[in-house]
Amino acid sequence: MGEMIVSFDGTNLYLNKETVPGARAAAVIVHGLCEHQGRYDYMAELFHKEGISTYRFDHRGHGRSEGERTFYTTFHELLDDTNVVVDMAIAENPDIPVFLIGHSMGGFTVSLYGAKYPDKKLRGIITSGALTHDHKGTISSLPDGMDVHMRLPNQLGSAVCSVAEVVEWYGKDPYNTDSYTPGLCYALKDGLAWFKDHVNEFAYPVLMLHGEKDGLVDVQDTYDFFKEATVKDKQMKIYGNLFHEIFNEYCRDEVIGDALSWIQNRIG
Repeated sequence: MGEMIVSFDGTNLYLNKETVPGARAAAVIVHGLCEHQGRYDYMAELFHKEGISTYRFDHRGHGRSEGERTFYTTFHELLDDTNVVVDMAIAENPDIPVFLIGHSMGGFTVSLYGAKYPDKKLRGIITSGALTHDHKGTISSLPDGMDVHMRLPNQLGSAVCSVAEVVEWYGKDPYNTDSYTPGLCYALKDGLAWFKDHVNEFAYPVLMLHGEKDGLVDVQDTYDFFKEATVKDKQMKIYGNLFHEIFNEYCRDEVIGDALSWIQNRIG
């Protein structure tokens, strides 16, 4: 059942916490731009079947959380909101490992989180289609000096997935957002510059996943992050022919299964 929790600055965030009796681990799942936590229902179900509790929240300005729609003042809001949920998951599960998983903008978030919060007791981080360099220019191509509160149309839909039903429902989902702000883009752009200087502080075991034909976040972002990460326990898997949302693609069971296997190998 969903609930509202108070983030670090008083913003109310929508949290969907699903705990499994006798859980072997817990995972905090972080969604991407213009979407919401509910798009990870299927993934969460598979986690629950494997004895892993899930904590999913809507980013501020997304879904059912408070905040100006798809707007950030600073990229640190993404990291610090996530930290509130991570702290909760760790506090409520003191005897089992906690993992952090993020897709797209959520992948950006968990990657930077690993550098900003290197002292947390996470067992590992998984990234999916993570924006870590913006080789595609999706964010960095926006001109400087725009009104940070103006609305830009969300044209991501057709590129999110090769599965037609997923694309169709993406446009109909009432909790998705049909626009975003320059303020969000500028915040992410600042975050990418910050990460460039702090990537060597990323301190967690990491699994990096990406679709080869991702048209929104170039697979080169993950290649570069993998090369730059100095942690010893790092793995990368690139899925041939898959688009951006690899957790929703036609072989999603294989992709989610890879994430679960990686987690299970680090629970012991």
